[in-house]
Amino acid sequence: MHDSNGAEQFILNRIGNIRSVLPAVKLEARLDAAFFADKHVQILDAQGVEFTISVPFERFTELKAMIERRKRWRPLDGTWSYFETDWSPGCWDRKFRFIFIRQKVKKQNKEPVQLDLFTPHEVGYDFKVIVTNKRSSARNVLRFHNGRGAQENVFGELKSQCQMDYVPVRRLAGNQLYLMSAVLSHNLLRRLQIETAQPQNRTTEKRSPLWQFQEATTIRQHVIHRAGRLTKPKGKLRLTMNGNEATKRTFQNYLKALGAAAQLY
Repeated sequence: MHDSNGAEQFILNRIGNIRSVLPAVKLEARLDAAFFADKHVQILDAQGVEFTISVPFERFTELKAMIERRKRWRPLDGTWSYFETDWSPGCWDRKFRFIFIRQKVKKQNKEPVQLDLFTPHEVGYDFKVIVTNKRSSARNVLRFHNGRGAQENVFGELKSQCQMDYVPVRRLAGNQLYLMSAVLSHNLLRRLQIETAQPQNRTTEKRSPLWQFQEATTIRQHVIHRAGRLTKPKGKLRLTMNGNEATKRTFQNYLKALGAAAQLY
């Protein structure tokens, strides 16, 4: 976000909205490097939100030097190793927990290769740094932060299947309305699945979704993009479709859930 004050207000508003509905809930946030700023870190910590934020460590020569000087890395598994320290950039008011992580990777060989000879892979490392106020183990912090992949999948589905990345008009209000419609349609599909199915997962270190969600395209092809006819025999609305037990069960589950929700409201 380019507007720092707007980002801060956005964070405070979201925290306030959640706490007004779920006052006893434990709040967690995992953010990319765009949110790495003193004010954002201070707000999240002051509001009691446990967070992890990717650090754009290439901007800080001190962090690069720490990595290069480090001789002993603590292993997490066969791929990941780490060390950590309390640190802060010079302009920050206080120190936070910084976890330095390296991942063993196979380097791409860009030299000419003779296809009839065996070419061994050279093993190197990729590095990343996470700032956090979590006090759990580095392994748990890493797994929690890496769970951001589930969030990225949501954004990917919004763009590819709900057309959130499309700019339909030149006016701000029109584009805002289109964006809200795309997000609302996605959320309705998710909520419909939550109401008609039981959680299949438990809370994990990566905070994976409790439900196994179908993508919007799958639901459209299974339910919406089907030939059918709406009729009113004896004044009662009826949907007539070709015989398909799976589709019939899906419609019945959805209608049952919608009926129960309508009674609540």
